[in-house]
Amino acid sequence: MPDRFRRRFNAAALALLAWPLAGLAGNVGMAESLVPGLRRWGRGEFRRFGFLVYEASLWAGDDPQRPPLALRLDYKRRIAGSAIAEASVKEMRRFGVEETVLAAWYERLVHLFPDVQDGDHILGIYAADGARFAHNGRDLGRIDDARFAREFFGIWLDPRTSAPELRAALLTPPAS
Repeated sequence: MPDRFRRRFNAAALALLAWPLAGLAGNVGMAESLVPGLRRWGRGEFRRFGFLVYEASLWAGDDPQRPPLALRLDYKRRIAGSAIAEASVKEMRRFGVEETVLAAWYERLVHLFPDVQDGDHILGIYAADGARFAHNGRDLGRIDDARFAREFFGIWLDPRTSAPELRAALLTPPAS
């Protein structure tokens, strides 16, 4: 990644992580101006067996499927971090990722993701060289692996997603 882009991305990531994230989802105008080049795209809900699991919001540049972008999940129920890691790996498996690679990613994710409860949120930032995560504004860490980032954010953005309605909602262009 060129140094100019890396510096811009790191500044954007720090700005996103430093923002009081509890008000971010409801304040669209501020979210759009948070990071130069990123603006609010779509928002949608993920339900399982009729129960609302989380609301998702996407911030991106001109192409909402290419980094840099940010995806925020606002959880509506209690979920163990290990269950989030397992669900992530299960979804990435659908894209044909090798089991040995998935096992290594699972080990990283299970140590990265905390247990969440109603009202918590996790922010994922997708860069060309990897992904960074925060929980309720607290930095969780990063995974410096471009393939991981592509496959992980593909859970929501890839055409082969298991949640096509949520994908369509997230990829809704911002209002002009």
